[in-house]
Amino acid sequence: MAKKEGVVEEPRDAAADLKNEEDFKAAGDTSDEAAAEEVLVETEEISELEKARQEAEEAKDRLLRLAAEFENFKKRLERERSLALKYAEESIIKELLPAVDNLERAIDQGKENHSVEDLLAGVELTYRGIVTTLAKFEVAPMICVGAPFDPNHHEALAMEESDEMDPNSVLKEFQKGYTYKDRLIRPAKVVVAKKAEETKE
Repeated sequence: MAKKEGVVEEPRDAAADLKNEEDFKAAGDTSDEAAAEEVLVETEEISELEKARQEAEEAKDRLLRLAAEFENFKKRLERERSLALKYAEESIIKELLPAVDNLERAIDQGKENHSVEDLLAGVELTYRGIVTTLAKFEVAPMICVGAPFDPNHHEALAMEESDEMDPNSVLKEFQKGYTYKDRLIRPAKVVVAKKAEETKE
């Protein structure tokens, strides 16, 4: 190759070229490492996001199952409550049936023997059976005669003069009152005593 006239080629510095090439390679290696590191960080972040998404899905599924179980529990409870209310009186009825049997026997005995005493004895037996049954269920008659009149427990039908009873106390009872446990289920129908008026002479 012919040398151009007037152009002088400077000698190349081989050592500088070699250094530039090493710098380039080092820079390339560094950028490759940085890129690889960046990809690794992104991959880890994606993996964590995927894990969090999966955990959220599992939590959602558990929540939906729990809600369904709770709804089924509520329905079952309502069904059981409905049945309990429907048949709540069954045990009371079973307890009262012997009293009905006794009453039927008393009526039959009275018809066969034409005896009022037998009929009365059968009715009394039946009455005691019913009262005993009611007591089992904590139903109790109220004792009213002689007690002070209480509008919360007594229904006054009339007032009568009396020298024997204190004024405003129960003189007579027309219909018994009953309590169930600590609750009034029927007030007693009563006559209330009042002070006898003095007769003018």
